[in-house]
Amino acid sequence: MTNHHQDGRAGIDAGLVRRLVADQFPQWAALPITPVKIDGWDNRTYRLGDELTVRLPTAASYATAIEKEHHWLPILAPQLPYPIPTAVGIGEPGHGYPHRWAIRRWIPGATATPETVDLDEFAHSVATFILALQRCDATGGPLPGIHSFQRGGPPSYYHSATMAALAELKDRIDASLALEVWETALASSWVRPPVWFHADLAHGNLLVENGRLSAVIDFGTSGVGDPACELAVAYTFFSGRAREVFRSAVQQDAGTWARGRGWALWKALITSDFRVIDEVLADHLTQTR
Repeated sequence: MTNHHQDGRAGIDAGLVRRLVADQFPQWAALPITPVKIDGWDNRTYRLGDELTVRLPTAASYATAIEKEHHWLPILAPQLPYPIPTAVGIGEPGHGYPHRWAIRRWIPGATATPETVDLDEFAHSVATFILALQRCDATGGPLPGIHSFQRGGPPSYYHSATMAALAELKDRIDASLALEVWETALASSWVRPPVWFHADLAHGNLLVENGRLSAVIDFGTSGVGDPACELAVAYTFFSGRAREVFRSAVQQDAGTWARGRGWALWKALITSDFRVIDEVLADHLTQTR
C-alpha cells in the first residue's frame, strides 16, 4: 500500500533520520536527507544523498522485516532477472525511535501504472520474476508468520475477517458468489515443498524505466511457503488480455489460482475495493463454469 509522503507520520521526520544517521553512520552525516515522493505505509523512506535510502518501519509489526531482508536480499539478488534492493546497513533504535532500521542502495525508476507500461509485456515480465523467485533455494527461508502477515500460509487464517467483511458488504456485492470464491480457496491447499514468494507485488513495488519492468522492491512480507498470494497482482493490476498473458506465463495450477483469488478477495473486502472484488468474481466465473 502506498500513499503520498507526509513528513512526521509515525513520529518519523527528516530531523530524526538526520540524527540517527549522524550518530550511527557518521561517514554519511553530511549527505542531504529528503523524503521520497511516494512512500509505503509500512515504512518511511528517505533519500540519503544520491545513492542511498533510509528505511524506517512505522510500527513493531513491520520491524520484523529489517533483519530478514538484510540477510536474504543478497542471497536472492544474483538469482533474479531484475534488480532488487541492496542491503547496506542496519541501524539501531535511538532518539526516541524504537525500532531497527535499514540503509539500502537507491534504485532508480518510477512506480508502475497501467498507462506507463505495455501491459502484455509487463504481465510477462512480472510472471518471469515470480517463477525465478520460486526457483530460488528455499532451504532455511522464513516460513509464514507475523513477518509475512501470514502470507504463504493458508488464507483460512483470515476467515473470520473475510466473513465479517462479507456480512458488512452483502448489499453492495454478489455476496453468495464471493462466498463461493472464498470457500473454493479454502478447499485447496499447497502440498508441495515451500517456495519463495514476494507477497506484495503492488504497483508501488514494481519499478519501471522506459515502459518496462526495471526492479522489484520491498521484500518486507516475503518468505517461503505457498505462492498463491503472489497471484493477487492478476486482479489488482491486470485485467482482460494482460491477465491471460500473465496466467499463461506464470504457470500455476488451478488450486493455486483458487487460493490466489481468495487472497485478492480478502484484501479487497477489508479495504472495500469494489473494482478488485468485481475482477475476482468475474475471473472465478470464467475459470470454474
